[in-house]
Amino acid sequence: MKLEDVRGIAKLHSIKPGKLSKTELIKTIQINEGNFDCFSAPKDSRCDQMDCLWREDCFDVAQKGELTGN
Repeated sequence: MKLEDVRGIAKLHSIKPGKLSKTELIKTIQINEGNFDCFSAPKDSRCDQMDCLWREDCFDVAQKGELTGN
């Protein structure tokens, strides 16, 4: 999902995106929705949240973080 799309979703939740990164913004949305701020946290491509809006991006970011040591 593009950052602009995430910003649009944030605005629907009355969250001001400001200069937050995509990851920070998604985590803020997750908290606002009453969910865990688990974006980019799955290890070994494991996650039980099958209907998560962020699932595909989450795995991509998590994998990149593992490759860079973050």
